[in-house]
Amino acid sequence: MPPDFGEHFQLMSDTLAIAFQAALTRVATFLMPREGTSRAYREIGISDGHHPCTHHQGKPDLMEKVTQINTYHAKQLAGFIGNLKSIKEGDSNLLDNSMIVYGAGLSDGNRHLHEDLPTLLIGRGGGYFNPGRRIIYRKETPMCNFQLTLMDRMGVHVENFGDASGPLDPASLT
Repeated sequence: MPPDFGEHFQLMSDTLAIAFQAALTRVATFLMPREGTSRAYREIGISDGHHPCTHHQGKPDLMEKVTQINTYHAKQLAGFIGNLKSIKEGDSNLLDNSMIVYGAGLSDGNRHLHEDLPTLLIGRGGGYFNPGRRIIYRKETPMCNFQLTLMDRMGVHVENFGDASGPLDPASLT
């Protein structure tokens, strides 16, 4: 594994794009860094570990480091998304026929909050989703409802998944 996160991400995302393009798989999980990593990001000038920085206790310098790391991750993701968009697939492109989920297991690492999770759904899922907007669901909506909706779109029809109360309203997605 390359010591530079950007190189590692590029290799992994290129491999995923090839696997999607060749229809070797249509489902993959790529955990950018694991949640509790203490990996430093020296390539962007941060020698502190990522996980310890998320326990910032309100210290502005640590909060700024977390912001820089998250921005760096988002830039890596943008490169992957651009690559998927550049790959033709039928009358469309690979991105439009994909559902890429980007998010985190915590909304606030400092307090270990598992609610109001920041989550992006990127791609059109073959025309099922209308991207480019922000949708806010009621606070009590289980995250598993989102995952149940994605599974349903992939042809995996299950009645129960985690704490799901049902799929998301299709009208909110298109």
